[in-house]
Amino acid sequence: MPEPTLPPARYEHSDVPARRALVAFPAILFAILITVLLVRWIYPGAAIDKRLTLPLPVDPAPRLQSDPAGDMKHFLQTELGRLNSAGWDDEAKGDGHIAIDDAMRRIAASGIADWPTQEAKAK
Repeated sequence: MPEPTLPPARYEHSDVPARRALVAFPAILFAILITVLLVRWIYPGAAIDKRLTLPLPVDPAPRLQSDPAGDMKHFLQTELGRLNSAGWDDEAKGDGHIAIDDAMRRIAASGIADWPTQEAKAK
């Protein structure tokens, strides 16, 4: 099958008239100028440079946490003390706690009720 013949390539025979370009350029500049003036009128304080000087300002007292490292140390001591001791939480209700090492030994010795065993897992 022979190739179809294509019509000759077409193109613009003339550019934009120079008069339109000379009118459009000042119109675009005018629109940009009006936009800048409108933005400055709507946001009058936006162009003010508000840089912080060094040293940075310090928040006034009272501070919420005066010694963060000491507070964390006290928290860790309290938590570790509770994990490694036994005692009552609410003796009237019978709620208490035991040391975590003792709890792990008891679980290892007696197991957990309704916990699947190795034989049940193999089936």
